Amino acid sequence: MSDEVLRILAEGVGAFAVEPAGPRPGAADPDAYDPLDPGTFDEAAYLRANPDVAASVARGEIDSGYRHFLVHGFREGRPTGRTPIEPRNRLLRAPGAAAAPTAEVAGSCDALIAGPDGSVMIVGWVDDAASPLESIRVTGPCWRLVLDGASLIRIRRQDAEAALGRPVAHAYGFLGFVAGEPGAVLSEFGPCGVELWMANGGCVSLRADCRMQGEVALREALLATLAHADFLGNPGIERVAAMEGGFGAQVVRLNRSITDRLVAAPYLERFGPPPRAGGFRGSIVVCLYGKAEFLAVQNALYAGLPGIEDYEFVYVSNSPELGETLLRDARGGSRTHGIAQTVMVLAGNAGFGAANNAAARAARSGRVMIVNPDVFPLDADWAARHSALVAEAPAERTRIFGVPLYYDDGSLMHGGMHFEIDHALSLVEGAFHRRALVRVEHYGKGAPPGTARYLQGRPVPAVTGAFISADRDWYERLGGFTEDFVFGHYEDADLCLKSIEAGTAPWMHPLRLWHLEGKGSTRLPAHEGGSAVNRWLFSSRWAARLEAQGLLGAYPSHPLLQPPDGFDA
Repeated sequence: MSDEVLRILAEGVGAFAVEPAGPRPGAADPDAYDPLDPGTFDEAAYLRANPDVAASVARGEIDSGYRHFLVHGFREGRPTGRTPIEPRNRLLRAPGAAAAPTAEVAGSCDALIAGPDGSVMIVGWVDDAASPLESIRVTGPCWRLVLDGASLIRIRRQDAEAALGRPVAHAYGFLGFVAGEPGAVLSEFGPCGVELWMANGGCVSLRADCRMQGEVALREALLATLAHADFLGNPGIERVAAMEGGFGAQVVRLNRSITDRLVAAPYLERFGPPPRAGGFRGSIVVCLYGKAEFLAVQNALYAGLPGIEDYEFVYVSNSPELGETLLRDARGGSRTHGIAQTVMVLAGNAGFGAANNAAARAARSGRVMIVNPDVFPLDADWAARHSALVAEAPAERTRIFGVPLYYDDGSLMHGGMHFEIDHALSLVEGAFHRRALVRVEHYGKGAPPGTARYLQGRPVPAVTGAFISADRDWYERLGGFTEDFVFGHYEDADLCLKSIEAGTAPWMHPLRLWHLEGKGSTRLPAHEGGSAVNRWLFSSRWAARLEAQGLLGAYPSHPLLQPPDGFDA
């Protein structure tokens, strides 16, 4: 620290300790800029970032921005106007003046949305064709946030291309998101400063109104924006690849916060006869979303079949608005058909995995059967045969298993699942990158209904969540469905792979059911965005392990997946 700096500090505030500037969190090059060094301090940038200081200098109350920074600004954490040096992708509860609007670089903030938990979403565009966007600083009334450029999703904006008159496509758009911290409370909203910083030090400073939304509405807006985003390359690939910079992890954090809250205090009511002596042999767990009618339909189509009296139904609803209808229909269905059933209503959409886990905890048997609302018996005696199979077959063949499912035209939909790797090309800053994305395939999809090799009992890499029968102790030992997945997709494959790693492969057994695929729920744009997050999450967790453990392809080499003696391939 120079003698001049020490002299000013001594004059201004007396003897207090100031540590020399060193490496700072978030700085791309910590030694490139030292705000305490008069040789690198940017007087104009500091005054631009702190208009109240500029006004004081203009009135002659202090002789320079540099002196103000040394005496006051350094301790106050004032922005220096240079590339932000604060910690990245973390909301800071600290006051700070936003930079005054400038037009050094063309850009716009189209939407700035914050949640009461401190989550922040930002959408806009910037002309960074000459120098890439390095970071975004958002300055609120009593908080600041710096988003690292690597964590942003870069989006093609044809409106920006037209406005700039640029014939060459460039990803001018950006979508940024940071999830709130546990226990954080953010109540200060309104006008905010937004600074878009380029790698070369260029900046555009804007004003934006920060809109508040609850965390569920924020999740919907974020994922719908992701679903509608345009990309320079293949949108399906680029959307998944864009998760890798940190965006995907932030979405997972927000989603877990929501699901944990929604399943913490469900409403639960039981109907029908209590368990008989010895208890129920199984609990049929059905997750509902958007459609209430399938409870009554399943009650009617499952009732009276051989062996169904040994089972209870547990319906869990991710749509709280359906609660009254479901309770009424369950009461009537139990009286009409003599069915034992439980209705659990959640306060919002906790997703397939978390909702089924919550319902499984309310089950009153030692076996949980995850069944989609649009799955119905094809074999009238399936329940009795299911009970006999669980009682008589070796435990390693029934700890977790699936069954053949059929389309409404009679063709086979599902005879077990296996995994493939797509080595997809994505475009990053003009260069191609190969990415390993896992694809889930179904054995025998579309095959004639009697194709024998898909109906034989055998181990398979995975079974579909439309029907999974699992020993409850085993299900709980595996942790149930992983709740990191958003809404629903890949939880079933993830559960089966966890089971294989724990020593038991899923099996297929020939108990046939119909599956009216896609009829049991309503699909919205936000769900498409969630699917992109889920494919990234599943691929990042399992792609390398699938290859290393011999779990790829229709005929995997993993020792637990070898066909039993007498299997006719």
